[in-house]
Amino acid sequence: MPLTPEAQSLAVILVGVVVLWVTEALPLPVTALLGAVACVVAGVAPAKEVFRPFSEPLVFLFLGSFMLAEAIRVHGLDRRLAFAVLGLPAVGERPGRILAAVALVSATISAFISNTATTAMMAAIAAGILAAIHDASPPAGSREGSPAGPKLDPRFATGLMLAVAFAASIGGLATPIGTPPNLIGLAFIRNELGVEVSFLAWCAIGVPVAAILTLFAVLLLDWMFPAGVDRLPGVAELVAREQTGLGSWSRGQVSTAIAFGTTVALWIVPGVLGLLLGAKHPLPAWFAAHVPEGVAALVGAVLLFILPGGPGRRALEWEEAVRIDWGIILLYGGGMALGELSFSTGLAEALGKSLTGWLPTGPGGSVALVAAATLVAVVTSEFTSNTASANMVVPVAMALAAAGGGDPLTAALAATFAASLGFMMPVSTPCNAIVYGTGKIRLRDMIRSGAILDVAGAVVITLVMLVVGWVWTR
Repeated sequence: MPLTPEAQSLAVILVGVVVLWVTEALPLPVTALLGAVACVVAGVAPAKEVFRPFSEPLVFLFLGSFMLAEAIRVHGLDRRLAFAVLGLPAVGERPGRILAAVALVSATISAFISNTATTAMMAAIAAGILAAIHDASPPAGSREGSPAGPKLDPRFATGLMLAVAFAASIGGLATPIGTPPNLIGLAFIRNELGVEVSFLAWCAIGVPVAAILTLFAVLLLDWMFPAGVDRLPGVAELVAREQTGLGSWSRGQVSTAIAFGTTVALWIVPGVLGLLLGAKHPLPAWFAAHVPEGVAALVGAVLLFILPGGPGRRALEWEEAVRIDWGIILLYGGGMALGELSFSTGLAEALGKSLTGWLPTGPGGSVALVAAATLVAVVTSEFTSNTASANMVVPVAMALAAAGGGDPLTAALAATFAASLGFMMPVSTPCNAIVYGTGKIRLRDMIRSGAILDVAGAVVITLVMLVVGWVWTR
């Protein structure tokens, strides 16, 4: 189909933006802003239409959830959770259980706060565990003729660090606020398909996916990077010492927990009411309309500035609040603007129709469509940021589904989930870069384990989304 002049101009701008995103010649948020500005200058759409996504309600969901995450970090609630799990009697000093516990904590925390912040914190905790093991292990053969005894396999350190990075990325899939690509995908789904995916509905999909992939990652890393011993001395002592150092709950931790708990409660209330009263009852609809998820996040954020955080301060001070990642919000707005314009100008439809010839038709067409959307998002996320990947792939997946007569919802969800994968390279995610920077991981080990996890993730997401599509249409 012939392209309008606006669509042609947008196509040129999109190519330039994608090149800049992939090469990172400019900071990603700057590239997103540049793309939006270029659209106005080139006459693709008026400025009011181009910059409208910067004031989307989901922007305020970003703001509120980022502030809550900053308060959790400031007051050390994440560390308290981490050592509480590592200190469980069921964990003990068994290597496999420690690996699983570190992965579980990383995935759980990253479901609510930044994956990058989670990785930075948990990598430090994992390094402390490895140091404790090293200090507690007597030097092998320190006396001539003495038996060396079992020795920790150095590969365990690699597995433990990779568990932090992989689980942090996977955990972001569990909730809508776990990682920015989730919110980007939800915005496209709402704006272009008119479908509202609630917090609880997302969790019903995301939590099982995250749980399956976390379990697979643990089993994979335990197999590829064994400890070589049955027990790791010194870990229990380290965890006990760290827990003692945390002391009792501070006023700031209590206030942050109250604000965060209030927000989560407001997020899930509409879904719970719908389950109890029925989807057609007016109360769930009223609650969802008057207290949307962005407003719920802002309620919790405002509470942080009201509740006490200790002597002479609130739970969150403004100087701390402004440290949130404003770049993600700019990247979201610019990427959403380009995505929405690709639909309004007809570029997405033309692209979708041009690609449908590559996919099989008939009964297997929907499977191939979802698998293709997943695969493209996974591959793209290996070479650019997850957020940029979602901005690029989700609109294309929706257009491809619409042109091929498939279900745009499942294609969009598949691309959204898959955009948060990308485990092979240090440049794939900040999580990978952080643990690679510890010096305990060889590149080939990350590539080998990450490639297997990428394939497993693509298969799991494809299968889950096919089930979601079947259930959603019933």
